[in-house]
Amino acid sequence: MTINKEISPNREVDIFKTNVMQQADAEQIIQLLSNYFPNHNINFDLDDCDKILRVEGVDNNKVFIKNALLQCGFMAEVL
Repeated sequence: MTINKEISPNREVDIFKTNVMQQADAEQIIQLLSNYFPNHNINFDLDDCDKILRVEGVDNNKVFIKNALLQCGFMAEVL
C-alpha cells in the first residue's frame, strides 16, 4: 500500500528494515504514520527480505518513526 503526496525538492527518503510480515499490519502502520506525517509518501516492500519501510517527506523524524513501530510491536532499523 502506498500513499502519494506532493513532491517537494527538500524531501528526503528514509529507509527502514522492519520485521513487519503481514500486509494488514503494514497498512495499519502506514495509516498511523500518515496521521503524523500527512504530506509524506509512506510504503512498505514486504517482498524484500528486510521488509522495507520507506518514508519520503520533509523533516522526517526517524526516532519518532522507530518508536511508532515499537509501540505497534515491531522493530525498525534505519538503513
